[in-house]
Amino acid sequence: MSESETPLAALRAAVREHRMPDPPLRRTLLESDDTALARQAGKALKQLTVDGDQPRQVEVALLATCTIGSYEPLLRAQLVGAGFLPTLRAADYGTFGMALATGRLAPEGDPQLVSLLMDAGYFLPGDWHAGDPDALEKHVEARLDEFRAQLAACLEHTAATVVVHTVPLPAQVRDGVISLGARARVGRMWYRVNAALLGLAEEHAQVVAVDLVGELAEAAVPARDARLHRYGDMPHTDGALLLLARLVRRVAQAQLGLSRKVLALDLDNTLWGGVLGEVGAQGVQLGGLYPGNCYLELQRTVHRLREQGVILVLASKNDADAVERALTEHPDMVLRPDAFSARVVNWSAKSGNLRQASEALSLSTESFVFMDDSDFERGQVGGELPEVAVVSAAGDPAHLVDALLRQGWFDVMELTDTDRKRPELYRKRAQRGDFSAGFGSSEEFLRALELSVEIAPANEFTIGRIAQLAARTNQFNLTGIRYDEAATRRMSEDPGHLVLSVSVTDRFGDEGIVGALWVERGPDVWRVLNMVLSCRVLSRGVENAAIGWLAGQAREAGATAVEGRYVRSPKNSVAASFWTDAGFAPVASPDGDSAESAPTDFTVAPATAAAVTPEWIALNTRSGFSDE
Repeated sequence: MSESETPLAALRAAVREHRMPDPPLRRTLLESDDTALARQAGKALKQLTVDGDQPRQVEVALLATCTIGSYEPLLRAQLVGAGFLPTLRAADYGTFGMALATGRLAPEGDPQLVSLLMDAGYFLPGDWHAGDPDALEKHVEARLDEFRAQLAACLEHTAATVVVHTVPLPAQVRDGVISLGARARVGRMWYRVNAALLGLAEEHAQVVAVDLVGELAEAAVPARDARLHRYGDMPHTDGALLLLARLVRRVAQAQLGLSRKVLALDLDNTLWGGVLGEVGAQGVQLGGLYPGNCYLELQRTVHRLREQGVILVLASKNDADAVERALTEHPDMVLRPDAFSARVVNWSAKSGNLRQASEALSLSTESFVFMDDSDFERGQVGGELPEVAVVSAAGDPAHLVDALLRQGWFDVMELTDTDRKRPELYRKRAQRGDFSAGFGSSEEFLRALELSVEIAPANEFTIGRIAQLAARTNQFNLTGIRYDEAATRRMSEDPGHLVLSVSVTDRFGDEGIVGALWVERGPDVWRVLNMVLSCRVLSRGVENAAIGWLAGQAREAGATAVEGRYVRSPKNSVAASFWTDAGFAPVASPDGDSAESAPTDFTVAPATAAAVTPEWIALNTRSGFSDE
């Protein structure tokens, strides 16, 4: 977007040219609180198509207990802002209950997400007696039970993820009860309704619950517009709908692999107040009264993110020795040197330093969030690395934590043990890089790593991590099929399928679950539906060890062939030769593709593939496999 263009003009140009809006324009869509801009942007983007390499696509069904209003364009603007090419399908007015009860959420088939838009009128009676709170409570509880039953019935017929939200209680209901005691009782009843809605996520693996009421409590927007409600059954303002759209967009990010893994942080006027080179470690503002307490709270927040698996990178223009002393010796420092999996402290351009950190961690810069107070540094990184999510630390430090968290860049569907261990895993990865410098060949290095690979069937404790790998792995993702948790669970319980986790340990420690396979087991042919492997263990032979083990199992079961597929994507070229390197032969395409088109299907006799496990890998398997 040029400086002279308005956001809407730039969006319309992108639609005309059949391309995704550029990253700065998408950031505008995500960060703007201007509901008029978001609404118009969403309408303009309805016609968006993209030529060439396709962005991540998402199909969302919208079911509402009321008139949907501007929710569809607001949600579309948010999804495009996150990098999705969305398809939104809104159900007809008045079909909410029927769609839930039958599970027919969209005529075109199962969507990936279902966003429910609910209002208080769905639960409240049309008329009620203010002096009889018992009757009101019984009616609301009955409606809540009815909704739960409809939702449970719906989940029997769909594999989609359903997003529910808490519902604000209208002030006219609350204030229409003049007894203070009875008013408190009505309020307590409504809190129970919202607690039950949030609890649906614990009852059903396919349900995600988001707290719209909590968002409204923090935002300076009204929840309702009485005139629009009475005129057109639109109980929510555009401001409230934009908040809900952001929450649903965050769910899509987490489920479909667009959340981020790495937080790269500046120091001066970001993690502490002041410039270290000017005031020294003893003079920076950290802890105590304002503004030092703001920087302390940011550090505490960042530390909590690290505890949940976010990898921290230090990217600062400073003297490295002075930074080391400050991180080590300042009494109020929360983020000590070992909190960072990589540190790039020098006077070079920060875009280059982020590239250096990404190489050290073997993670794409697409997984990075960069936080800095300098307009220049943010602009330089945004220009050189537009795929990096940029967060401003400028302005009043009281807003630092909100600026970091409000877009939900690090949200995940479920926090796994591997997530919690990730920062330390990547810190050790950097140590492996230093270790490798002392060897004359890569094979010597791999032998010295003392690699052990463990193959295990999916279970209740690993299904979440396996689904997370499917959503977030791009480079070694053979087919691009992203089986979610519900689909992975069904396949793991089906005797005709096999879902496997791949774990790695070496001399530096346990890498955790780094890969997964989804396999269709036939009597004669075992077909690998997809295989994913974390980029942090690429080039060690782990993928060959996994396919070699699988081929051995196929041979023991009496299968005569193992088949696989490779589907090219803009990011998975690293896996293009995997099947042929493992001894598989290409199969002519049944669709009659031209000779210039690379075959995507491969086959091999199990005995041949079983021999591809590298000799420097010790292969372990857990019990629990069955051919029945």
